[in-house]
Amino acid sequence: MEVDIIFKIAGIGIITAVLHSILKEFGKQELAQLTTLAGVAVCLLMVIGILQDLFAIVRTVFQLY
Repeated sequence: MEVDIIFKIAGIGIITAVLHSILKEFGKQELAQLTTLAGVAVCLLMVIGILQDLFAIVRTVFQLY
């Protein structure tokens, strides 16, 4: 597993947390929640791509000849 993917997900999490805090301080609670939801969706899409690669590898390992 590549380490850069972990750093990307952590970076997205940090940026999302900072944006959420800033927006919440300015009284934009709805926009803060939307920002958090967008960050979670981006990370989820990255994880889905990783799982797709994993299942492809598992399929090739257990494929019968």
